[in-house]
Amino acid sequence: MIIRSTEPVAYRQTKEKVSKTEKAEEISGKLTKQQEEDKLMSSVLENDKEIIEEGKLLNESINQNLSSFVPDMMFKNLINDYKLAKKLYGEYMIRKLTGYDPSFVEKNIKIPEFQEELKKRIEESVKELKKKDLVTKEGEITNKGLRLSSLVLYTEELDKLRLKGLGEKKDKKKDVYGDKEDYVPFKKTRYRDIAVKQSVKTAIRRGHADIRKEDLRIFERKKKGGISIIYALDCSGSMKGEKIKMGKQAGVALAYRAISEKNKVGLIVFNDEVQKSVEPNLDFHDIIINLTNLRTRAETDFAKTIEKAIELFGSSNETKHLVFLTDVLPTKGEHPEKSTLQAVGMARSADITVSIIGINLDNTGVKLANRIIEISEGRLYKVKNLELIDQVILEDYYSL
Repeated sequence: MIIRSTEPVAYRQTKEKVSKTEKAEEISGKLTKQQEEDKLMSSVLENDKEIIEEGKLLNESINQNLSSFVPDMMFKNLINDYKLAKKLYGEYMIRKLTGYDPSFVEKNIKIPEFQEELKKRIEESVKELKKKDLVTKEGEITNKGLRLSSLVLYTEELDKLRLKGLGEKKDKKKDVYGDKEDYVPFKKTRYRDIAVKQSVKTAIRRGHADIRKEDLRIFERKKKGGISIIYALDCSGSMKGEKIKMGKQAGVALAYRAISEKNKVGLIVFNDEVQKSVEPNLDFHDIIINLTNLRTRAETDFAKTIEKAIELFGSSNETKHLVFLTDVLPTKGEHPEKSTLQAVGMARSADITVSIIGINLDNTGVKLANRIIEISEGRLYKVKNLELIDQVILEDYYSL
């Protein structure tokens, strides 16, 4: 386990003798919010399997866009159309709520005796969540449930990073002008930044007898100073399930690594509107809570998201970077591509670079993404394996 408590516990023994004893009184009442938080944290850190599984279940319900745990409705959905219910709830939720493997449920769902057992188990599972105050009487996730969800999300991702050996930046000898990075097309710069070998290779590849201006390549150098990065996470309907889950985990990885290095992280959750926005800051807990509770719905509007990012960055002199995670390029508005590129131009004028992590983008999406990064001087990452998203977002962060 990676996390360590920041508040060490010490037990002190007194040397004073008690001269008089009194009858102890048992005080009833609810735990304070801090006590609940500490208790949940202890359970997760001590690897309490039951509480961790419940946290995963709550996270899965949010990622699957389930509004509440209603046993009767869930049972009816399972017996009326199992395949549809499987898409609605996902295999993990079915397994956790019923105690059976989804394939076993599907095979026996029409047997009356099994249906009775299924209904009973779902009711007992939800009853247990209510008993622990993780969901309300109506089946909605409580604040305590959200805190548990965020703790489980946090610990899962950090354990994953540790196992992968990710998240550590390699130290390089610092250059007064910044570190040499990728080769980029020529622009006004110091002569020592011209990449001579790469420029010659480009000229030869193009069949030029001499080196022309368009053949020139320069070293792109990292900017100096602090970094402010905003993670723009697409929560449109197509991101439901595993995509949004991995997107959240990637956000945890980014926030953890950047904030630990004293760099600010902000968040924009978007679909057809900006659903949530957090100004770049050093509050890791704030980022995690906001990531945990987001749900998917509607289309995507990139232009509004970029405009919001410009507002959140403000006039800071830090390196400003916006990174999108999405599975589809803009679909909202009369001319979504045009408005998006205009917004990207505004962002670049405000010294904001934009990168895109695209999940299985189609050809049209890739073309637009390339135009976006060309204008914004960012990077495009085409991801097919969802398990690699956190690795990719850290790679983008370390490219700044």
